[in-house]
Amino acid sequence: MGDRAGRRQSGPRCIALVGPFQSGKTTLLEAVLERTGAIARMGATDSGTTVSDSSAESRQFKMSVEAGFATTTFMGDDYTFVDCPGSVDFLHDMRTVIPAVDAAVVICEADEKKVPALGVILRELEDRGIPRILFINKIDKASRRLRETLEVLRPASRVPLLLRQIPIWRNGIVSGFVDLALERAFVYREHAASEVIPLDGADLDREKEARFSMLETLADHDDELMETLLSDLEPPRDRVFDDLGRELAAGLVVPVLFGSALQTHGVLRLLKALRHDVPTVAAAADRLGTAPGEAVAQVMKTIHTPHGGKISVARVLAGSLAEGAVLTGPAGVAERTSGLFRLFGPGVEKMREARAGDTVALGKLDHVATGESITTGRAAPAPLVAVAAPQPVLSAALAARDRKDDVRLGLALGKLVDEDPSLAVTHDAQTGEIILAGQGEMHLRVAIARLANRYGVAVNQARPAIGYRETIRKAVTGVRGRHRKQSGGHGQFGDVVIDVRPSPRGSGFVFDDRITGGVVPKQYIPAVRDGVADALRKGPLGFPVVDLAVTLTDGSFHTVDSSDMAFQQAGRIAIQEALAACQPVLLEPVLRIQVAVPAEATARVNAIVSARRGQILGFDARDRWPGWDLVSALMPEAEIGELIVEIRSATAGVGSFTSEFDHLAELTGRDAEKIVQSRAA
Repeated sequence: MGDRAGRRQSGPRCIALVGPFQSGKTTLLEAVLERTGAIARMGATDSGTTVSDSSAESRQFKMSVEAGFATTTFMGDDYTFVDCPGSVDFLHDMRTVIPAVDAAVVICEADEKKVPALGVILRELEDRGIPRILFINKIDKASRRLRETLEVLRPASRVPLLLRQIPIWRNGIVSGFVDLALERAFVYREHAASEVIPLDGADLDREKEARFSMLETLADHDDELMETLLSDLEPPRDRVFDDLGRELAAGLVVPVLFGSALQTHGVLRLLKALRHDVPTVAAAADRLGTAPGEAVAQVMKTIHTPHGGKISVARVLAGSLAEGAVLTGPAGVAERTSGLFRLFGPGVEKMREARAGDTVALGKLDHVATGESITTGRAAPAPLVAVAAPQPVLSAALAARDRKDDVRLGLALGKLVDEDPSLAVTHDAQTGEIILAGQGEMHLRVAIARLANRYGVAVNQARPAIGYRETIRKAVTGVRGRHRKQSGGHGQFGDVVIDVRPSPRGSGFVFDDRITGGVVPKQYIPAVRDGVADALRKGPLGFPVVDLAVTLTDGSFHTVDSSDMAFQQAGRIAIQEALAACQPVLLEPVLRIQVAVPAEATARVNAIVSARRGQILGFDARDRWPGWDLVSALMPEAEIGELIVEIRSATAGVGSFTSEFDHLAELTGRDAEKIVQSRAA
């Protein structure tokens, strides 16, 4: 078959399967596992019988919700395939996997609606320098010619798409393909190897034209090949294969293959392309800057199992790891692994040793997180790559349905974030709420389902409380607060007089005193301040009070009955009376947001922002993202809510936004009245 076994680099490979939602990644993995003999027959996503979508949540929602790993053998070499979720909600799982892989197979289909999502995924791979092959799936359902499909897909890639095959059409159906590098024609056989057929007639003419186009693209980076073509000479086949592998590894071209994962068409040809053209682990180690010396591995995924504890899935980049190896992470803590395993979906196979290139599961590395590197050396390893978690875009307030599960909820949430760093958990000290934030509606639904399925913690969820505040518009002077209580023995006595005035927005709470003559002893002044500050936690409208200045001007004391407690209470009484007379007004938090969208959707996004009381500040081209805009705006926190749902609906699922607090703004009228009434209720 023209395989260059003598010149091919061997060794374990790690291949990421990536692509837009429902493009067929999981089905392609099933086809690969069947073709390599790892499984007897393909499973199906709808029936929950696939290897990689084995979690309860994947089966519940009938989609990939986390990276799945499966190792198989093809022609004597081990291949670990990582099935990455396609939904934008779970894109961070792909981000933590791809730095350590040898290459990615990008599965797509001839669907214009999915081109924006394809572009986002290809850009991630381009920025990381990951070699990539484009596999156009569902070719058996193609309604347009391959070159037309290529024109549809071309805008998604900043690197030339290189057609490696052309289809053979019979009666309007793709019945096989011509391999342009091998110059051989194959006809599909369902769930069997393709059969070689003579290459003649119109198919031969098309092959000559398509092959010359492929060679021209390769020659853009090979002067010797260009000279050969200009001399009307046929380049040696080995030279063509060498250029294909070299330019794929360098990220200069994206070879395009096609087939049907469901029918296993084109799968064997894809496997052979991976075997011959994809670089080995040494290239990945060089790309990440792995220093020679001790064994080094990169953690791609963290999994908390019900019975086996914490498992770290890692790619060995250099050296070897033995069972029970002592490994050091970035924290400088040395830990002995409790086991070394090969992964196959939910199952594991025990290993005694892992060599460079192997992708393995390591047990009980409690001080190591996803995206970190580990080594057999004693010193903490330098980070090989930085994979920052994206800012969350949707939040929910959670509470355990059964109060006795409160502690378990906290522990379970900690494990969820350890597994998926794109989730975030915070505790709002003001409201007491536990806030779970993530990358979208489905992301949160899966996390909440996982709490119930894996950790047995059922929760109620609600929209998080908005951080409303209140302030004052009017100053008042000479407000007295007196606390007197006599109950036998020592009583309680505290007497203060305060002035209250508004302060500039953002200045917070300022307290000072103008006490003369010791009418309020110095030791009690801090207690007055504490009492005032405590009362400001809840003003007349029901919210914390900010941006005001309080001055203690007068008061009196009792030599026996005065105490810190009495003056604290006097301070509370004084400020409560003063605030009611200071014309309190509601403040709502306003966030500065930046929305990243394809340029054709900018007008739609502007309308969405304006409809949510947003103030458009302007827009600019997104740096290094041709065809994308960044829309800047100010928007009340109360309107953020499900903003991401609308943005994704308007942008074919690829829009995103970031936000940060900007200022507090006065809110009056009916909207303010509703909020105050709701708070009182």
